[in-house]
Amino acid sequence: MVKFTPRVRPPNIEEQMKKLRVVVAKADAGTKRMFIDRMDLSWIYHDAALEGVVLTQQELLSALDPNVIPMPDSGMQAVYEEIRNHKKGIDLVRELAGKKRVQLSLELLRRLYVTLYPSEGDAESLKYRKETPLHRLYFHEIAAPDKIAYKMRRFVEWLCEPDNRIPQQPLRFATRAHIELAQIYPFTKGSGRLARLLMNFVLIRHDYVPAVIHATERHRYYESLRGPTQTLQGLVLESMDNSIESAIKFFAEQSPPVPLRSIEF
Repeated sequence: MVKFTPRVRPPNIEEQMKKLRVVVAKADAGTKRMFIDRMDLSWIYHDAALEGVVLTQQELLSALDPNVIPMPDSGMQAVYEEIRNHKKGIDLVRELAGKKRVQLSLELLRRLYVTLYPSEGDAESLKYRKETPLHRLYFHEIAAPDKIAYKMRRFVEWLCEPDNRIPQQPLRFATRAHIELAQIYPFTKGSGRLARLLMNFVLIRHDYVPAVIHATERHRYYESLRGPTQTLQGLVLESMDNSIESAIKFFAEQSPPVPLRSIEF
């Protein structure tokens, strides 16, 4: 399992991304597809772990295999559905981030959310939470239910400000958007996951790798949501740097190709 180590200075993400783009440009389509599949497995695994759910590799691989259908009473149906919906959410983020006409908006957030949690209804009729989940009291403070609608309006207005349509500092903007949405926590479940998808939408749109925060950084991650933007941004930078290093290593080792089932978390 990969572990983060303290850094003397922040990683130079711009330089690292240049190296990665050169490596990716030389890879064939099959290797690129394998890399995306590998990344998505890691993304789903670590994101679930941030929410306190530890998935096994077999659960992930089986859930993402369209030929595997769990028995209705097996207890795995809900697990598989959540994994598959998360994968759909990631795919949607990649798709929409590549379309410049798609702007950050409340409609985008609602669409992402109902992709993650289709049982919550459709995007148009989706309601904000009416109570405060007790388990959230152990982490950062979140908005009172009667303040959510107002705070979401202000948040979306900020997202849509002219300076934020093409932010000069995409990393800082993505991190702050994550913190703001996580602190509002508009929906009963999954608002943290939605906030991370929003952050990665911004990063991917600006040609960065997604920030996949490692499971071992769970406590540090939640603590960062209590502090200034720079605290979470430091963790995001480390996560991206780790992803870039792993990606460069992956592409360098593709002779012969690495089987998908050899992935380690």
